[in-house]
Amino acid sequence: MAAKGGGAPPTYSPSPSSFKKSRPSIFTDVDWVRPDGRDFHQCRPAFLRTGAVNAASGSAYAEFGNTKVIVSIFGPRESKKAMMYSDTGRLNCNVSYTTFATPVRGQASENKELSSQLHKSLEGAIILDTFPKTTVDVFALVLESGGCDLPVVISCASLALADAGIMMYDLVAAVSVSCLGKNLVIDPVSEEENYQDGSLMITCLPSRNEVTQLTITGEWSTPKIHEAMELCLDACSKLGKIMRSCLKESTSTS
Repeated sequence: MAAKGGGAPPTYSPSPSSFKKSRPSIFTDVDWVRPDGRDFHQCRPAFLRTGAVNAASGSAYAEFGNTKVIVSIFGPRESKKAMMYSDTGRLNCNVSYTTFATPVRGQASENKELSSQLHKSLEGAIILDTFPKTTVDVFALVLESGGCDLPVVISCASLALADAGIMMYDLVAAVSVSCLGKNLVIDPVSEEENYQDGSLMITCLPSRNEVTQLTITGEWSTPKIHEAMELCLDACSKLGKIMRSCLKESTSTS
């Protein structure tokens, strides 16, 4: 796991850490303070551990603040007979929510869209040639939705794939930024996502400095996009170190 001896989970903040705390347009009466007290450029503490599901080929559990995710990997196993022959392996991704994941039941995000984005983020990192004619299934379950669900799912799934021994070019780390008025806040919680004017998410291979997916919603100026991308890439690099530390710990323990 990422925290030793019951210590506090590590947190990570991209550079530059300086940030002008101007008052967002959506909050006009009082100076805005983030719901959990973090700085605008400070990510939530990340708790990670592998081997969460004994019956799976590999698994991982991730807890970023109130967002809790568990991912199970099954395979590689023989592809269904109905599928066409392929010299490379196939990746199947599924994201689902527990009935109690959100405050109001039945209001979870669209699972098909999240499953598709998870697939796009992971596919470029996996060496599919190493398991031809077979399929690797990735099942992600959001236990509690506390904001930034998809980035946490992607990072956790990458860790689970590594735990399953799937050959990869690198781990995949994902971080998102929300634009609230004139401010950029990294790793937003649900309350912040509800008020955001736009969001930007990057998934990348930290050691190779390669982006596997870039998702932007809302209206952004070019300078804001550049600033948000720099924040995400720097945070992904730091998150990647935490993920590798988790794998090293699990290996030494086993």
